[in-house]
Amino acid sequence: MIKGVKICGVSDIKTLDYIINHPRPPKFVGFICNFKKSKRYVSYEDLKKLINVDKKNINFVSVLVNPDNQTLEKISKLNFDYYQLYDVDPNQTKFIKKNYGKKIISALTIEKKEDVNKYVLYKDISDIILFDGKGYEKSIGFDHKFLSNIPKNIKKMIAGNLDINNLPKLENIDFFLDLSGSLENEQGKKDLQKIDYFLNNIIHYEA
Repeated sequence: MIKGVKICGVSDIKTLDYIINHPRPPKFVGFICNFKKSKRYVSYEDLKKLINVDKKNINFVSVLVNPDNQTLEKISKLNFDYYQLYDVDPNQTKFIKKNYGKKIISALTIEKKEDVNKYVLYKDISDIILFDGKGYEKSIGFDHKFLSNIPKNIKKMIAGNLDINNLPKLENIDFFLDLSGSLENEQGKKDLQKIDYFLNNIIHYEA
């Protein structure tokens, strides 16, 4: 069964307030903190205002792509529980976890089956391993069957072009789900009706 969900790419207070106060809120909310190519990117000054809220029992996740030391120092002062790290090698991941005291989601981009094996390098460092499609902001999917041999004791999350209308196909997978693009409208903004539909229906597939 699905372990829980993360809604990623939140960039405005209306959407965040709706999610936090939903009767069935997600376990995680993610914010794009340094990847300026993403339409979901939030500047540091806006981020300070956006996440300065009572998040209740939700974990706030800072999504970081190969962050430099300056970015890490700035982000460390904000209200985050997890750092979701792309393009960060195991040694740097250890350094970040030790120096900033945050839980770590190590994000691995998957295109072919062999890419999955990289999880071994992070399994003793990270709190969660995220298996994402190539493309970052483009939400490219991948074959989830590639993940079938990962040990059950590894906490796992799936992202990459997940469709809220195909949840039944995922009900027997022991993963957290990470959605972004499928919860948006044609203008690329988060759609509250889609978020409501998703949060109300995911309960049927959660452990």
